Amino acid sequence: MTLPPALPSAPLKRRAALGLAAAGLALALPRAPRAQDRPVTIGSKLDTEGALLGEMIAQVLEAQKVPVQRRLQLGPTRIVREALIAGEIDLYPEYTGNGAFFFQREDDPAWHNAAQAAETVRRLDAERNKLVWLKPAAANNTWAIAVRQDLAKQAGLKSLDDLARHLKADGAFKLAASAEFVESPAALPSFQKAYGFTLPPERLLVLSGGDTAVTMRAAAEKLNGVNAAMVYGTDGAIQALELVVLEDPKGAQIVYQPAPVVRQAVAERLPKLGEWLDPLFASLSLETLQTLNARIVVEGQPARQVAAAHLRGLGLAR
Repeated sequence: MTLPPALPSAPLKRRAALGLAAAGLALALPRAPRAQDRPVTIGSKLDTEGALLGEMIAQVLEAQKVPVQRRLQLGPTRIVREALIAGEIDLYPEYTGNGAFFFQREDDPAWHNAAQAAETVRRLDAERNKLVWLKPAAANNTWAIAVRQDLAKQAGLKSLDDLARHLKADGAFKLAASAEFVESPAALPSFQKAYGFTLPPERLLVLSGGDTAVTMRAAAEKLNGVNAAMVYGTDGAIQALELVVLEDPKGAQIVYQPAPVVRQAVAERLPKLGEWLDPLFASLSLETLQTLNARIVVEGQPARQVAAAHLRGLGLAR
């Protein structure tokens, strides 16, 4: 006698149903986000260059499909750094030489050497704040002296050594500068000590405030015989006003090279972050940053547009 096929037992049917339900639940549940899918909050300081660097960082990450939240021009140095340490932002562009003040080591000669400054701030911030400094740009945005192009060509001025020689020969020279630049031991007195020259009052035009736009304009327009100006190395109007920054081969000034600074947890979450950002910062020479800043402050282009054009030229944009 042939028996009919046995029906599945109730427990077996329940197990099958549970299996199907679990499969359906697995399909319904959202997939856990990958580390790279979590947004990175990028900040910057108030200045034009800080906002430009922050925007370029943001666009590089977006090209790698990393979601980004922008908090650009968040505030002055203290506010932005505190936000990074507190985890309110994940990354922002900072200058290596500011480590001298963050860690109250202004007298350490390491800050006057590019490689040593970068290594010192990298080590100290890693140890004390769990912050990671990526590779800095070559550009040095420190206090500098710039001269008119016609004077530079006529007198052969390329460096502060050349300026010392020119002054010793009683060559024409008058500097527009702020009172702070003239009086601060870290500024003009530091240059004079390193290169062995002195600027008497008749070779100075001291202007109120510390605005380099005013000092550069004075040199460009030969105001009261001025043919040189206090500047910051990457000021955007330097090229437009036909000025030349004199090199500081003896390292009289602290080195301020821009670099991305990121919270360690974020750097670990995005292990290719350095690989993505290093080519960008490697492209930022002094002249390149001057040009990019000029497109914003002189030509009036939006920072986002300037950033995108530069990144396209490097093959780093979408």
